[in-house]
Amino acid sequence: MTLPESGLVVIDTNIALDLFVFDNPDCVPLAAALAAGTLRWIATAPMRTELARVLGYPLIVRRLAQRQMDAASVLAAFDARAHLVADMPPRAPCVCKDPDDQVFIDLAVAQRALLISKDQAVLTMRKRLALQGVAVMTVLAAA
Repeated sequence: MTLPESGLVVIDTNIALDLFVFDNPDCVPLAAALAAGTLRWIATAPMRTELARVLGYPLIVRRLAQRQMDAASVLAAFDARAHLVADMPPRAPCVCKDPDDQVFIDLAVAQRALLISKDQAVLTMRKRLALQGVAVMTVLAAA
């Protein structure tokens, strides 16, 4: 899979948690690409709001405590890496079964960005999103 020429990437909440909370080794290439500037993570305010909400889930709160972290530090990491898009993108022609995932799809389609997600509702849309010029990956392959 080749990266989009723009270098733009939309990262869903589960992948953000893997990056910041769970230190998933599958996210090492993604973290490196973001740090190197090879990829530019774009997001919207509702995506940040969703992350903040999920950081309050009991499982996540326990994991944060185990790592001696708090929700504010995760949100600060998000703020440091994600570039907020001011204008909300229009609704994409592809509609997701899970309304919480639609914001990620809308932004990826509007910006022709790579969408990184492991959400099943998104993954089942791969072919439809490809027709819109959007690739969906679960992880970024190591270079």
